[in-house]
Amino acid sequence: MVLSRGWLTDLAVLQHGGSSVEEHHDHLVVRTPANPTFHWGNFVLVTDVSAVDDAGRCRSVFADAFPAAEHVAIGLARLPDAEPWRAAGLVVETDDVLFTETLPEQRPLADGYVVREPDPGPEGDAEWEALVALDLAENARTREHEPQGYEVFVRRQVAGRRRLVAGGVMRWFTAVTDTGAPAASLGVVLCGDLARYQSVGTHADHRRQGLAGHLLGVAARWAQARGATAWVIVTETTNPAGRLYRSVGFHEDAVQVAVTRA
Repeated sequence: MVLSRGWLTDLAVLQHGGSSVEEHHDHLVVRTPANPTFHWGNFVLVTDVSAVDDAGRCRSVFADAFPAAEHVAIGLARLPDAEPWRAAGLVVETDDVLFTETLPEQRPLADGYVVREPDPGPEGDAEWEALVALDLAENARTREHEPQGYEVFVRRQVAGRRRLVAGGVMRWFTAVTDTGAPAASLGVVLCGDLARYQSVGTHADHRRQGLAGHLLGVAARWAQARGATAWVIVTETTNPAGRLYRSVGFHEDAVQVAVTRA
């Protein structure tokens, strides 16, 4: 079974957080009991390239593994014939897996900002809550997710991140204004000698300040000091942020394929 660095680090991050991975001859079943509404914590990953075009069987495998699920989340080892999936009301999506073995460039920090690392303990409650509020505000702006369910998901996700930070395998970095308001943030997780970035984001009011470029470099150096020799970031193929990642040293390593129905 050969998996891309994207899927390998996805699985490593999930297992750090307590997810289980069941291995079958042509697929994996991933479960995250602590966050049952997290689609990409409760999914099937088809690992056999010869099986990805059999949409009916893949859907049956997911339904058997998650009989009560209201979502569908199936990862594929390669791009499939999309038509059978579309006919079933599902969407085939691609992400770019970007990779570098060269320490990513660290852009200068813009004036008026400082970088903070939220404490995973009670002392960090206000900073983590500010990150939750930022995520919820962005969802209210885009209306991408149903608000109540999304808030439950976000709070579980943040609680999991705090546990990883407390365990030493993750660090979260936030660029804040002089009033302490978060403007940009990201995480990085140690996955053996690979470091995997998580949830790179900049508030709409603070874009084009180079904040993400600075945080990418700060996180890379934290991971390097703890044994990382290569860095992985996964981003939507259509995400314009991909240009930033490539500009600080990343290059395309693979295309990651997912099938969803929200």
